[in-house]
Amino acid sequence: MRIIFHIDVNSAFLSWSAVKQLKENPDAVDLRTIPSAVGGDVSKRHGVITAKSIPAKKYGVQTGEPVVKALQKCPDLVLVQSDFATYRAYSAAFIEILRSYSEILEQVSIDEAYLDVTELIEDSEGLDAVTLAAQIRKEIRETLGFTVNVGISVNKFLAKMASDFAKPDKTHTLYPEEIPAKLWPLAIRDLYGCGASTAQKLTQLGILTIGEAAGTQKELLQSYLGQKAGEYIYERANGRGSEVVHAESEKAKSYSNETTMSEDITVRNYEAKADPVLRALSEHVSARMERGQAKGLTVSVSVKTDDFKRRSRQMTLERPTRDAEVIYANAQVLLRELCFGETALLADGRGIRLIGVGMSKLDEGGYEQENLFDWMKTQEEEKERKQEQERVREEGEKKAEEQARQAAEKKRRTEQLGRMLENVQMRFGKQSLQKGVSKDTSGEKPEED
Repeated sequence: MRIIFHIDVNSAFLSWSAVKQLKENPDAVDLRTIPSAVGGDVSKRHGVITAKSIPAKKYGVQTGEPVVKALQKCPDLVLVQSDFATYRAYSAAFIEILRSYSEILEQVSIDEAYLDVTELIEDSEGLDAVTLAAQIRKEIRETLGFTVNVGISVNKFLAKMASDFAKPDKTHTLYPEEIPAKLWPLAIRDLYGCGASTAQKLTQLGILTIGEAAGTQKELLQSYLGQKAGEYIYERANGRGSEVVHAESEKAKSYSNETTMSEDITVRNYEAKADPVLRALSEHVSARMERGQAKGLTVSVSVKTDDFKRRSRQMTLERPTRDAEVIYANAQVLLRELCFGETALLADGRGIRLIGVGMSKLDEGGYEQENLFDWMKTQEEEKERKQEQERVREEGEKKAEEQARQAAEKKRRTEQLGRMLENVQMRFGKQSLQKGVSKDTSGEKPEED
């Protein structure tokens, strides 16, 4: 039996901003103890929330919502600017501590990782998983100044679910025998990997809890959600998941990271939801490439729609890079192509439940001559490409609005004609006026007009 930890930094961006502020000014208020959030332009108070404190959560402040809306919920909300250089530094230090316990480590985002500690537990006399988790939490807290949650189980899914229980600075177990008491009573929307649209469908079917999904026939779930989605919900609700922690190889052939949305990205929330996710993913990929001293030529973006279908786009740059801003800018272009270009993934009310960003065609330390004019040309081409994508999206939206207007007008005229025909027939008889035929006094059968 494997023993797998999922370690998750509590309110990562907010915690890291708080730690930096306290180091610079020990008398400052700890942002984690007051309603506070990271995101947007602090001076202009616009943009979206990318992280929040636990006190801010009590006011209903949510990650991904506009700053203006968050301030309406909590007028005294303290806002701080994003600081990705600091976040990268703390993330690297966090991972370094975890790696000192086990080399079987899989970093899945800038602030979370899986750790296989099976051999460490087996080789250490008298050491149990909960005690080891407490040691890791203590070392991170005392060395780096922020807290983490540790989830413990026999597979990655259950460990992830356990780490999302009560926070902050907690250890939780979720072994197979604990599933009925700890997992099944949770709402179906709390199942990791179950997007908002899937949860809504299951709720409409009368499946409100994870336990109810676990007790539903897999074939029924598949018939309602689709083959893959139905199988995923059934297997996870019953606590089954991968036991393999994928340790990074010494020399990766590519770098990528992906995340599942807590709320599906749609046409309505695209601007608010997509960019913060792309930026965080780009920062994470950039940080990993920095540690590996690698640069890549090809930027890629992959998505999974709410029907569990994957789509991807990629582009090759003129020169290798690991710069987070360059990766982010190109990822924005690629995602817009997927959502509003020829494939138009967000058409017909569809949503995106997962986004991934990657870099490939690696150049590990090769000599490269920078060229200012080439860089300026590339930036201008990227700008023009983004403008064109925005134009296509706007035209698509206008076309859809015009089609909807025409359909409404046609319906109105049809209903009006129907009412007029009914009034005439009631007054002069049903044969006085008929729709779609012409009268012929020759006695022959009327023809369709």
